[in-house]
Formats: sequence, C-alpha cells, structure tokens
Amino acid sequence: MPRNLTLNDLPKEERPRERLQKYGPEALSVSELLALILGRGVKGEPVMLTAQKLLSKFGSIKGISEASLEDLQSIKGLGLAKAAQIKACFQISRRLDFEENSISKKRKKRVINPGDIFKLVKSKITKSNKEHFLVISLDTRNIVLGIDSVSIGTLNASLVHPRETFETAITRHAAQVIIAHNHPSGDVEPSEGDIETTTRLKEAGELLGIEVIDHLIISKKDFFSFKAKGII
Repeated sequence: MPRNLTLNDLPKEERPRERLQKYGPEALSVSELLALILGRGVKGEPVMLTAQKLLSKFGSIKGISEASLEDLQSIKGLGLAKAAQIKACFQISRRLDFEENSISKKRKKRVINPGDIFKLVKSKITKSNKEHFLVISLDTRNIVLGIDSVSIGTLNASLVHPRETFETAITRHAAQVIIAHNHPSGDVEPSEGDIETTTRLKEAGELLGIEVIDHLIISKKDFFSFKAKGII
C-alpha cells in the first residue's frame, strides 16, 4: 500500500532541509520552500510534486498567499491542517512587512542640528552605566536610515573599529553618518581617546565615501557636539 512520501525519500543532497542548511534559504526554489512547509505529500506522491501543484494552480507565491483555506484544500492531499500552515506562514510574512514599515516610518526623521540627534538617541543610551557607541546612518537629505549599536564599553580603538562602525552604514546605503556615545559620569567633555577615535573614524569614512559629519557625547541632560565646537 503506497505511503506518504516525505522529504527524506529524496537523495540527501537534494533534500530542501539539507540544501537550506548548506546554502541558506535564498538558494531554495519556491517549490522547495513550500515542500519544507508541507513536510510530506499524499499517498504515493512526493511532497515536491504537491508543492509544484500548488504553484501550478495558483500561478505564483502571491496567488498562493491570496488563496482561501477552501481553495488550498482543493489540492489533493491538502487538508485543513496543511492549508492552515500555509496561511499562517503568509500571515507572519505580512505582519513582518507591517512591522518593518512601521519602524521605517518612525525612523524617517530629518535631523537638522545636534539637538535633533540628542533627542533621538538619548533614551537609548543614557540609562546605562556603560558607554554605548551608536552609528546614525543618514541619506544625502539628512533623513535617518537607521540607528545601530556598535559596541558597549569604554570608547577606545579596540572596541570601536572602522570595520564595525561603517558596516551597518554600508548595508543601509548611507551617504553620511553621525556617531554618538554616552558618558555615564555625566561629564560630556571629550577625552583624548574620544578625539583620537573620532579622527580615525573620519579618515576611514573619507576613504569609504561616507562622511562622518558629527560626533555627539551624551549625558542624561546635556551633549557635546564635535561639529558645533569645530573639532570635526
């Protein structure tokens, strides 16, 4: 009597799970991703064939995502449980998009002066008794693309490296950055290490084509702007 064929019936090097582990999810086809969600096919039919039938009937990922539970169950072997799994996966994807768009809208702020940056980041780092080093990525219009934490600890060359500092800025396609860190002591005057690190990062940014336009040292009530003081 034929049994339900699973992904384990495929040669090991062709199994979607193993291919995902080796090459990453980006390397998998839509059929393979669907097969991973389904887990097993119907009696006598490989799960990859069931996945391909889904694509054939609904035409695309979008078509599958818009199909109702009843439409999905019209595919042989897809009962309520598997149809619900597919609907749940697409719903998670939609909620992720909504969450990312919401965050993007919140971050889509234009900074005009150092005070804008102070207001934007002070709640993120001034409550800690350790130094937090942030990179604020900006586009050419001074719109904030993202705020990323690079290191936690005393600001020095070993903790703040150009590679880590500019990695997120490059990923976000930033044209310029503002760097910021807190002084838990409350004294916002820069140390020699602060000045040396700023100079080194500004030089690195020039080589990368990403300008460091300011460095803010922040306390709970005050801030020091390297740009405003003519240091940068």
